[in-house]
Amino acid sequence: MSLHDMSVITRRQWRHHRLVQIALLVLAWLAGEAIVRVSGIGLPGGIVGMALTLLLLATGQIQLGSLRRGAQWFLAEMLLFFVPAVLAVLNHPELFGWLGAKVLAVIVLGTLTVMAVTSVVVDMVLRLTHERATA
Repeated sequence: MSLHDMSVITRRQWRHHRLVQIALLVLAWLAGEAIVRVSGIGLPGGIVGMALTLLLLATGQIQLGSLRRGAQWFLAEMLLFFVPAVLAVLNHPELFGWLGAKVLAVIVLGTLTVMAVTSVVVDMVLRLTHERATA
């Protein structure tokens, strides 16, 4: 078996191994954190790591299948990442009164605004893409 064959087999095994994919996503996050700390960029490390991952996907350095199962796991278990925030809210009973209603209104209105603006932008981009394709 040649070295090339062994590297292909290893890549295929890694591509189908969820823990390796999760580790790659965590490494991208840690790389983003390191870049932020070294450069002093005013962005969260997770955003920089996500941009780094997007860059690697766009340039073909990483294939989408190499991260798909790990990303699906993160999305499926997303509720676990919010449990500490919910427990923190339980420590503040004032949030269950008028103040909590105001905070909830801001969250709901903010979410609806982001969804509306995103849908308008996506619609505009699709229309421009369609116009350019037919021209």
